[in-house]
Amino acid sequence: MSDSGAPRRLRWLLVVVFALAVYGIVRGVGTPQGATPRSAEASPSTPSPSADRSTPSPSATTATSYDPAAYASQVRARARQTGVSAQLLMAILYNEAYKPHDPSFERAWQKYKPDAAFGIANMHRAAFDEVKQGRDFAGRRWEELPDDRDLAIEAEAWYLHDLATRLPVRWSASYTKDDLLALGYNTGASNMLAFARGVAPGSQARSYLDRLHANWAKAGRTVGAG
Repeated sequence: MSDSGAPRRLRWLLVVVFALAVYGIVRGVGTPQGATPRSAEASPSTPSPSADRSTPSPSATTATSYDPAAYASQVRARARQTGVSAQLLMAILYNEAYKPHDPSFERAWQKYKPDAAFGIANMHRAAFDEVKQGRDFAGRRWEELPDDRDLAIEAEAWYLHDLATRLPVRWSASYTKDDLLALGYNTGASNMLAFARGVAPGSQARSYLDRLHANWAKAGRTVGAG
């Protein structure tokens, strides 16, 4: 999930130039094979799917034409399966659409940054390996996420389901349940619980939540919520 602001966009532009160079080299020698979550607030003991903020913005490259709305039916199906909000699932996909989601680009980027997230829900390896345990996709691999967007949505949905089971009965009035689950998706369960107790989120988590709110109505229209 990306932060806004001119300084960060300038840094991203430099990163994009490098990433596109890597991408061009990789495409020149053939599509790379499958390679082997971090907010300022995130705890390493509770991996978050998508807190890496160093990935380039799609506005800076034409490597992808991905639109989360194209996956509304999969979002609705996975929401029913896991008992989470389809609107929340879709809003998070909109939040995570800040980077190119072309499989070849993602793998080229991962060669430059091995701890990068994969798939349209931007899930890190540790989070995927945790959430798949005991599920019908337990035999799947994290490396498959760029190529299988329904798998990415399924893993996202179950991760949110698991976060919901950890919420306390009562929490700070500053947040809705969906707010806390989105913060947990971005920063991990430990931080989600800290926010529920009233701890103020850092600037990155706050920006993520602000963008979730900005995407909320659009996500609802996309999945037919409301």
